[in-house]
Amino acid sequence: MIDDDGYRPNVGIVICNRQGQVLWARRFGQNSWQFPQGGINPGETAEQAMYRELFEEVGLGRKDVKILASTRNWLRYKLPKRLVRWDTKPVCIGQKQRWFLLQLMCNESEINMQRSSTPEFDGWRWVSFWYPVRQVVSFKRDVYRRVMKEFSPVVMPLQEVLPPTTRPPSPAYRRKRG
Repeated sequence: MIDDDGYRPNVGIVICNRQGQVLWARRFGQNSWQFPQGGINPGETAEQAMYRELFEEVGLGRKDVKILASTRNWLRYKLPKRLVRWDTKPVCIGQKQRWFLLQLMCNESEINMQRSSTPEFDGWRWVSFWYPVRQVVSFKRDVYRRVMKEFSPVVMPLQEVLPPTTRPPSPAYRRKRG
């Protein structure tokens, strides 16, 4: 489903733990990391799509998370021209996204990126709140910055429970379960 401007409606998911760190997912078979995200199907609300994508990509259900916030508006990014599939109709030039901030309410061992027959991710790790803004692929960077800026007033109080000497997470990540 592509809108009249060429953007595909999509949801993005930021999952935080009780320390205010966020789940950073490694794309299957690549050294590329991002937040979980996915398209909104016809007839689906953004929230319904978020819960579907949450289960498909991260293996979590409604009872495993709590919605803390969602973005006020749609946020858009354009795909680089080399990634646009010009031979498809309608042509998708980018994504318009509604983002959700979720707090993990279950044990992190419940995270399972292998629920789908075609998993999008093969690993994950907890990272500091602003880390993804610097690390995501460049064409998504502005959207990530805007999302994190909007969500920061909600997450920053969670980070206060960490002692000031807490070190950043190691680069190690958790492999897929299954």
